[in-house]
Formats: sequence, structure tokens, C-alpha cells
Amino acid sequence: METKKRLSKALAAAGIASRRACEQLIFDGSVKVNGRIVLVPQTLVSWETDLIQVNGRMVSGEEKKVYYMLNKPSGYICSNKPVGTKKLVIDLFEPLNERLFTIGRLDRDTTGLLLVTNDGHFAQKVIHPSSNIQKEYLVKVHEEITHDHLVSISRGGEVEETWVKPVRVTKVRRGTVKVVVMEGKKREVRLLVEKAGLTILSLERVRIGGLILGPLNVGDFRSLNEREKNLIFS
Repeated sequence: METKKRLSKALAAAGIASRRACEQLIFDGSVKVNGRIVLVPQTLVSWETDLIQVNGRMVSGEEKKVYYMLNKPSGYICSNKPVGTKKLVIDLFEPLNERLFTIGRLDRDTTGLLLVTNDGHFAQKVIHPSSNIQKEYLVKVHEEITHDHLVSISRGGEVEETWVKPVRVTKVRRGTVKVVVMEGKKREVRLLVEKAGLTILSLERVRIGGLILGPLNVGDFRSLNEREKNLIFS
């Protein structure tokens, strides 16, 4: 019996992007089914009988799911679309010849732990607020960190028109502080630290949930095993 799926779900399962990002591709008119642009994510499709294209590229069906952790270098952006001459994170995976995307984002100057996959369902689960996944950042600054700095960062601030507050702020040494957040708003940690009057020298994400970056060289990546995938949600 022929099995049909919602178009957005089928694209996510094929590793195009997260479900939400696939919906946006559909809304943008980037998806064709049997040669016609489809703008409704709930449209039912079948890999057996329908020809599906995204940005003019044929999508053949669901791919083997892969999961990587990357130690992101500075200077790379989390996007699947070229932006001028900026370097893309997915370019680091080019030798694999796999269709991949990042789970969430780190801004261009932020380094550290980043998840990369072709599993849209998994990506959606990781980024959904209901998963309550903590992210831990190591921030090195120019100044000596004082009690007042810690209080200011801990108090939180407005990011993207929402008041956000770190889960925990801890001084590590003279010019280094660890900040744990839950919301994951764009540039949240950077903005809170700068708001406290500190000059950031480097910002590195070292943990997502229970998954720790560990001894992985900058620019290198490796596959995640099932235990490590589960650690993300612990």
C-alpha cells in the first residue's frame, strides 16, 4: 500500500533541514512537486509516485541518518546558503558528500560544540523549548571578572524582545567565566557579557545537555554514537 507523508515531514526525513526550516522553504516557493510549486506544508506526497525538487534539485527520498559533533572554528557561519564570501560550517563536511545542516546556530565569531545532521526530526527535538536542554559557554574576557560582573550577567537582560536569564554563571579564573543558558536566543551569552561591561576575547560552547565537547581539535568533527545522542537530552 502506498504511504503518503506531509511534504514538510517528508523533506525533513530526507535530510533537507529541520521540519520548521522545511516549512519555510515551502512557504518561500522553493519546493516543487511533479513540476509545480507547492506552498502548503501539509500536502501529502509519496516517494514512490511523486517527483520532489528543492531549489531545482531533485530529492530522491529518505537518507541514512547521520549525526556529527563539530568543534566549530571562528569565522564560519551556520547557513546552508552562500552569503557573499563568508565561509560556511557545512563546507567543513564537503569531503563526505552528504546533505547536512547545523542544529541551531553559533554566530561567526563563536567557537565550540555544534551539532550537524541530516535528520530533521532529531534536529527539531533538540531545538524545541520543551526539551529544556542547557548550553554551557566558556567566555574569556579582557578585564578581571568581579562580583559585580557576575551579578550583572546573572540578572539577565532583554534579547530579541524577550527577557532572558542564565541558569548559572560561574567565575573560573581571573578573566574567564562559564555561563549556562536554556533559551538559546541569538547572541544571548555575548550580549549579556558585554552588557556587564566586559570585553570578550573568545566565546566557546563546551556543552549541550550532557554532551561535552571534550578533546576535539578546532575544525574537526566526528560521529555521535547512540549514547552520546541520548546524553544531549540528559
